[in-house]
Amino acid sequence: MATRRPTPASARPKASSTKQRKARPQRTTVLLRWCILGVLLFVGFLYYQPLSRYLQTRAALNDRAAEVQRLRADRVRLQRRLVDSETTTALAREARRLRLVRPGERIFIVKGVEEWRRAQARAKAKATLGGHG
Repeated sequence: MATRRPTPASARPKASSTKQRKARPQRTTVLLRWCILGVLLFVGFLYYQPLSRYLQTRAALNDRAAEVQRLRADRVRLQRRLVDSETTTALAREARRLRLVRPGERIFIVKGVEEWRRAQARAKAKATLGGHG
């Protein structure tokens, strides 16, 4: 039979070196932490799609609400225009724009109005420059 030799004192582990080592957590603790992390990730994965759908729906709702506000403002503006268009003044203005005349009126067509306005503006500019300079 083989006999064991005693190990020298220098080869034996010292008591102080075991105290300096960090104590490793038990395998069950590490496994439990990984399981908790996995469960949290799984729950987060399950909540992702409904949460993203909720955010998209909320953004679409805000867009629709803004569109409704704009359409209401347009409706009010158009209703005012409708009420204004029913007055005789508005009808006469529209008829004049279409170059219609009332019975018994004479129509006068004046040409060269734009050239006359430009000439008046030039003359006014010369008078302003010449009078102050």
